[in-house]
Amino acid sequence: MTDAANPSAPRKHTEVAVGVLIGQDGALLLSTRPEGKPYAGYWEFPGGKIEAGETVEVALRRELQEELGITIDGAEVWRVTEHDYPHALVRLHWCKVFSWSGEFEMREGQTMCWQQLPLTVTPVLPGAMPVLQWLAEERGIVGPVLAGG
Repeated sequence: MTDAANPSAPRKHTEVAVGVLIGQDGALLLSTRPEGKPYAGYWEFPGGKIEAGETVEVALRRELQEELGITIDGAEVWRVTEHDYPHALVRLHWCKVFSWSGEFEMREGQTMCWQQLPLTVTPVLPGAMPVLQWLAEERGIVGPVLAGG
């Protein structure tokens, strides 16, 4: 994992806050990546980059307001993972979110859906796969986290 401009330097992590929104029936909210972004059309959990000086919770609250038009009541980091995409080395701060206010608005032209495990939507962003597996294990689901997978 090196920087293209300086091959001997390690790549710098992009810190990302991610919301695992869980409905009262246990369904998970996923949305598609907008056109013009890497992996456009892939399904993901919503969130975005943590800006300088922001906590994970503040960043997640800002991102979900910007992307989905909702305000979360709170968020605590549940898990942290890393994924090395061709365009970025990301450190993902996963937060389970059970409570929010406002109406969902897809402000970046994305599509959203509520899904139970195993998911029926594909393709799913590769960085989300470990989290889907952990959620399945917590729920006692044995087998693939993607339908037909």
